[in-house]
Amino acid sequence: MCSIVRKVMSAKSLVFVTGNENKLKEVVAILGDSFSWKVESRNLDLPEFQGEPDEISREKCKVAAKEIQGPVIVEDTCLCFTALGDLPGPYVKWFLKKLGPEGLHRLLTGWEDKSAYALCTFAFSTGNAEDPVMLFTGKTMGKIVEPRGPEKFGWDPCFQPDGFEQTYAEMTPETKNSISHRGKALSALKEYFDTTLAADDSKSNGEPAPKKLKTSKK
Repeated sequence: MCSIVRKVMSAKSLVFVTGNENKLKEVVAILGDSFSWKVESRNLDLPEFQGEPDEISREKCKVAAKEIQGPVIVEDTCLCFTALGDLPGPYVKWFLKKLGPEGLHRLLTGWEDKSAYALCTFAFSTGNAEDPVMLFTGKTMGKIVEPRGPEKFGWDPCFQPDGFEQTYAEMTPETKNSISHRGKALSALKEYFDTTLAADDSKSNGEPAPKKLKTSKK
């Protein structure tokens, strides 16, 4: 796997498939200045796959990689309500489009249990169909509340993380990014590359390689 990462690192360019400018800014901010790739966005019309989050992420990434013909990441986000058996899950985009944050909150009107979790999965492909698609996930527990804060970023106004009195929408970007599902997933992605490259460099210098991270691959 080290050779795979070394190969794409030389390009210094990573395409993030999104048409959401706010999401791109958040991803770049979370990765930080130390991230050695230039992250660029492309708005692709990817198929809407159905299934489990990991399956959806892998398939979306394979399609994107075929079109981009180079290193690419795609994101799949879920908002899962405990009372509804983890729905809307990966289909929250469509629920949000029809109902808005207020409607998402109203879905739980008849339920005492308002607990939920936000799940983010980033899938990475080198662009080579023979290389495995790597998955990086982040999960934040919380609850669904009556919307509070600016409605600038999806369902952020109605999700309040455990341990906080603020919704995602009410938080500063720094606070949100430090505890969010997206922040956790991107932290794992960044650490994967840093650790893998460090292992590669250590091996070439005859030094002990650092411990490798566990990631999901097909």
